[in-house]
Amino acid sequence: MDLLNTLVDKGLRRELPTREEALAVLATSDDDLLEVVAAAGKVRRQWFGRRVKLNYLVNLKSGLCPEDCSYCSQRLGSKAEILKYTWLKPDEASKAAAAGVAGGAKRVCLVASGRGPTDRDVDRVSQTIEAIKEQNEGVEVCACLGLLSEGQADRLRSAGADAYNHNLNTSEGTYGDITTTHTYADRVETVQQAQAAGLSACSGLIAGMGESDTDLVDVVFSLRELDPDSVPVNFLIPFEGTPLAKEWNLTPQRCLRILAMVRFVCPDVEVRLAGGREVHLRSMQPLALHLVNSIFLGDYLTSEGQAGQADLDMIADAGFEVEGAGTTTLPRHRADMGAEPETAGGCGGHSAGCGPCGDVADEPAAVDAEAPAARTDLVSVRRRGAGTDLAPNA
Repeated sequence: MDLLNTLVDKGLRRELPTREEALAVLATSDDDLLEVVAAAGKVRRQWFGRRVKLNYLVNLKSGLCPEDCSYCSQRLGSKAEILKYTWLKPDEASKAAAAGVAGGAKRVCLVASGRGPTDRDVDRVSQTIEAIKEQNEGVEVCACLGLLSEGQADRLRSAGADAYNHNLNTSEGTYGDITTTHTYADRVETVQQAQAAGLSACSGLIAGMGESDTDLVDVVFSLRELDPDSVPVNFLIPFEGTPLAKEWNLTPQRCLRILAMVRFVCPDVEVRLAGGREVHLRSMQPLALHLVNSIFLGDYLTSEGQAGQADLDMIADAGFEVEGAGTTTLPRHRADMGAEPETAGGCGGHSAGCGPCGDVADEPAAVDAEAPAARTDLVSVRRRGAGTDLAPNA
């Protein structure tokens, strides 16, 4: 297929595809799916070999969020029956993190619900970061605390944080349909604050919220321009009790096409398969490892993932290997802070054709031959790990 040959060539050169090419990936048929995966897999292996980075989530504070993000089980007005608790103490969070590290996680992601941290919250999280670093040599720590105020990113960096996560989630044009209590621009500003403080930026998206193909391409192109080091791709978990509980728009095949499109647009960035993979990819999860180079181990913030050992078995059975603590995740040209701008630029470098995103006529979301059946049996609320007396899944 000429399209795939072109995209592979561009990916190996870190050159941005056109918007039309990105849309064409999402429009490919199920008959061509394995060819799409194989093509994107060539780009993935060029920059990351067969390594899979493991990340582990610790939910520091669950539920009771004042924001109204429609996809979130912790949102204002959510009736989802999730765990609700206030801040974990540093030793509790460190104990939870240690379970993930023991399971093979290289990065611990500390997440707290809420609009953004107070200065007292930053102090609390800083103590937690220090405790985790002290007890787990070499572990990376990523904080995800919401919108940052001036100076807070610098304080987190000084405490030992390596990265900061704040997802764009969806396109700027549709953001107001998903969240009204803050703006898309607020999210962009927080990512930029993290980058300015020297933190590795982590920012991604959520697919399956009823968006069009154009919306997906818009947000991924915006991410490339923003230039995070890692791009988590979440697939909506439709929690009962949230406004998007009935949004079952994804098939395993569509999920794989979305991941392939992200890889082609961001060829040399850590693309992370995040929340919802068990719900929507199901038995086709191993194929996704040919597209992504990073996953979460075990459970998520408010939902359960598959068993941690099952994750490890899947990686080994698919012919991949867990990335060791002594290995640098990103390719040298991105990891080297002294690289020249033209070789260290956004999500693969600002190569030919990477300018302001032009206007593209809106297209309807791809429709699969049969509507996917709602698999509510696969949405399981987390009842173990952080905030409980039960052992975590790692």
